[in-house]
Amino acid sequence: MDIFKIYFDDNCNLIISLSIWIIIFFALISLIYFLIIRKKMRYDLVKVNIKLGNIGSAEFRPNKTDIQIAHKIWTELVTRKAAIPFDKENDVIEEVYNSWYAIFKKVRELIGEVPAELIRSNKSTKKIVEIATKTLNNGLRPHLTKWQSKFRSWNELNKEEFKDLTPQELQKKYPKYSELIEDLVKVNELLIQYAEELKKIIEK
Repeated sequence: MDIFKIYFDDNCNLIISLSIWIIIFFALISLIYFLIIRKKMRYDLVKVNIKLGNIGSAEFRPNKTDIQIAHKIWTELVTRKAAIPFDKENDVIEEVYNSWYAIFKKVRELIGEVPAELIRSNKSTKKIVEIATKTLNNGLRPHLTKWQSKFRSWNELNKEEFKDLTPQELQKKYPKYSELIEDLVKVNELLIQYAEELKKIIEK
């Protein structure tokens, strides 16, 4: 029995003949691909619980774009003064604010680069963008709005008067230092937790 045959008939028509067995073979290969190989290529379901910005629990199956976004945000957090515990004795508040502002700007750029059609067509991408947006607007922005401008203005005005002090010593003279630090540390802890949850998306 011929598995594959191609010829012209008496009327010069091109005839292609396939054995039923080769059709069954390719059908089985296709079935194996979709049931086994494609399944392995899919990313696992991820469950996160993000406290920054009051996001709460979320569950979704990320795609390649989602993982890239999560990785870029995670990298920004862990390589700047965000997802690293604040050292009250050695860290400089102004440097922390510079770092937080840079993160805010970078994440906003990342969100803006995500194609709108991808957000519309993928629930997971929509969720990633939603999380990134809310952590900025509801998590990071409130502290910066309340404290950053006031502290920077006070710090600049008092640098000359206390020029013999180190930046760490000077910032402790800020009238509401304890209140500022309490809020800053709280946000810092939430940023650390956020980074840990992003890592689940990256490594799942």
